[in-house]
Amino acid sequence: MSEEIEVEALEVEVSVQPIELYKVLKIANLVSGGGEAKYAISEGYVAVNGEIELRKRCKIYDGDVIEFNGEYFVVICDQPVQEAQVREQKTSQVAVIEKPAKKDKKTPAVKAKKNKANPSTSKNRSVTKKEAEKANKKADTATGRKPISF
Repeated sequence: MSEEIEVEALEVEVSVQPIELYKVLKIANLVSGGGEAKYAISEGYVAVNGEIELRKRCKIYDGDVIEFNGEYFVVICDQPVQEAQVREQKTSQVAVIEKPAKKDKKTPAVKAKKNKANPSTSKNRSVTKKEAEKANKKADTATGRKPISF
């Protein structure tokens, strides 16, 4: 005994599918920006295919019905689903990124730096500006860091 009610729905054309829910709201000019769209979704003001949707990046496909602010919108897309291409890109990116091998916490450069007394921090002798610069340059070549000047 369920009654189906005919409701007029506006069409929202998108160029790619799947597309995130918050982007559909922006494309349809239902909100002024992405932040507002995400807020409206997280507060429960948006329904997808008759159910309240709280996920901002919920995947929307051709034919999905979105309800927002008392109006209904049907997503229209003539492009094929690009899910397989997205997965392939992610796996190829993961293959390229590799973790570096673990190194000792104390590398030879760090050991050398710790063993040498830094003239600029030594309490026993006063240091000229030229000597301090030379010491900083040596430390920089050992660690590979650039000096900071204020």
